[in-house]
Amino acid sequence: MEVVDECIQGTYDLTAEEEEVGSRQVEDIDGEGVSLQAEAQEPAHNGVSCQPNQGNDDDGRGWDQGHRVTFTGCRNHSHGPHPAGFGRHGVCAHENKELAKAREALPLIEDSSNCDIVKATQYGIFERCKELVEAGYDVRQPDKENVSLLHWAAINNRLDLVKFYISKGAVVDQLGGDLNSTPLHWAIRQGHLPMVILLLQYGADPALIDGEGFSSIHLAVLFQHMPIIAYLISKGQSVNMTDLSGQTPLMLSAHKVLGPEPTGFLLKFNPSLNVVDKIHKNTPLHWAVAAGNINAVDKLLEAGSSLDIQNVKGETPLDLALQNKNQLIIHMLKTEAKMRANRKFRLWRWLQKCELFLLLMLSVITMWAVGYILDFNSDSWLLKGCLLVTLFFLTSLFPRFLVGYKSLVYLPNFPHILQSTPFYFVFILSIIGSLYFFYKTWATDPGFTKSSEEERKMNIITLAETGCLDFRTFCTSCLIRKPLRSLHCHVCNSCVARYDQHCLWTGRCIGFGNHHYYIFFLFFLAFMCDWIMYESFLYWSNHCATTFGEDGLWTYLSQIVACSPWVLYIFMLATFHFSWSTFLLINQLFQIAFLGLTSHERTSLLKQSRHMKQPLSLRRTPYNLGFTQNLADFFHCGCFGLAKPCAVDWTSQYTMVFHPAKEKVLRSV
Repeated sequence: MEVVDECIQGTYDLTAEEEEVGSRQVEDIDGEGVSLQAEAQEPAHNGVSCQPNQGNDDDGRGWDQGHRVTFTGCRNHSHGPHPAGFGRHGVCAHENKELAKAREALPLIEDSSNCDIVKATQYGIFERCKELVEAGYDVRQPDKENVSLLHWAAINNRLDLVKFYISKGAVVDQLGGDLNSTPLHWAIRQGHLPMVILLLQYGADPALIDGEGFSSIHLAVLFQHMPIIAYLISKGQSVNMTDLSGQTPLMLSAHKVLGPEPTGFLLKFNPSLNVVDKIHKNTPLHWAVAAGNINAVDKLLEAGSSLDIQNVKGETPLDLALQNKNQLIIHMLKTEAKMRANRKFRLWRWLQKCELFLLLMLSVITMWAVGYILDFNSDSWLLKGCLLVTLFFLTSLFPRFLVGYKSLVYLPNFPHILQSTPFYFVFILSIIGSLYFFYKTWATDPGFTKSSEEERKMNIITLAETGCLDFRTFCTSCLIRKPLRSLHCHVCNSCVARYDQHCLWTGRCIGFGNHHYYIFFLFFLAFMCDWIMYESFLYWSNHCATTFGEDGLWTYLSQIVACSPWVLYIFMLATFHFSWSTFLLINQLFQIAFLGLTSHERTSLLKQSRHMKQPLSLRRTPYNLGFTQNLADFFHCGCFGLAKPCAVDWTSQYTMVFHPAKEKVLRSV
């Protein structure tokens, strides 16, 4: 069977963020080096520029003091395009206009053989570097700024030169530069995951610290390179490793990096939440509060950070927030403290345990109360209106305490005419069917991807070393390799196989495991609501004195309201639920049978087609196998022998599988 690997080492369109990264710009990284992402992955050769277009000193460095200007490569096996916060440097497989302009602006040198070894290393001129080394140049010799050749190769992601220099005796952990860093530190600052992998394979020590007291994982956190963080931890570096001041990566993230990441990313690796640093005795929550990092505070509170630990001055996180007068953080801390105090009471724990049952009871009681008020033996609509307002106020104010009406005999009886119709048995079946398939939709695993901690680390290492550790194949929330057609649901906080939607009406994700149950639920719900609407009209025609033909619609409405407000109330509920369930059912069946797509896939393709010159056909996708085959695969049935279902486990499907009927067409192309 033909398969196509999801991690394609080919070309793809650059995003606006990547073009910005790839354009000519100088970035200050605390004196450790700056990359201009512009050159192709092949080594520079004769005719390529060896100097930036600004005035440079002889060693090829510096527009400004404290900046190093280099010309680095974009390799198609790096960690790929990524959203904000997933790393600072993307990858590209083809040149864009910005990169072309960057190269055109640089003066050309007719003969690259005139470059010294530092420049040749910066620009990746392998043959020139090899010539100079074989002529007797010591690869361990640093330049006048105490920077070795291995540092220059690492910061510019010159993999071939790193291999060559190490084979010639270069020290993989040689210290150099203003911050006394190793080549691994320089590579991490620039976000070069392939270089990090290579240096670790050659024995680089990620636990070494630089002149500022940071180890490799601390630098990766400070520069927000999540793929490198994941790879270092998966290779065995402790997520709780401390720097010289005793700060863990989580403390640095909470203190130095504003925003939810990489704090949320680090929490996936189960770091210590309540460890304190050596000097101030602050926890990560202390540091987040001190920095006013609202997102980090929220993440740490959600993870269960202690609110009671005091630092060296005897201050709790709340004390720091009060000093800083950050009202939002003060509110967050006080609210969390209240919730944790409530959890100590047995009644509160019981309410949380029975939350679903109580919510179901509340909905039944509310429905009964509305019907009872509407049918109350009183002609005063002002009184009924006040009672309804009071009811809705109480249900919104005390949703977990309006319980206790255990007997349902007080529910208003549906008119007897509805029980005498020949459709009564069908109605009961539709109720049972809708309740059963609602339960199956809610209780069945929609396709949550699961893996152990060891499996996650192995996946990270495998994806990183094969050049596929990017957001297309790796979920930074679940720390797993994403199966085809999966998506991370932020409500359920898990990746869902063959993701369709997070359903508002069921409170559950719809995916590979429960999608077919969801279709049956919509069918039975629409049928039941349609039946209720029909029987409501039947009741009004037989038991209410109406003059629709003589007096018109408005008079008819007032007559049925006066006849039985509760029946009208049920009719309106049935009409509302019939409308959305029927719409969703028709839409779902169309997508399944004629397109072979999920709701999420269809929406994504429609968004993409808006930016294309030619309209995109939703029917021409690898998942559309024809009307009969689509239905057979979805419902796992043979359609009375018309088709044979093809069983695909989308929870562990990482490559494209072509149906035998389409495989022949693929091979003939």
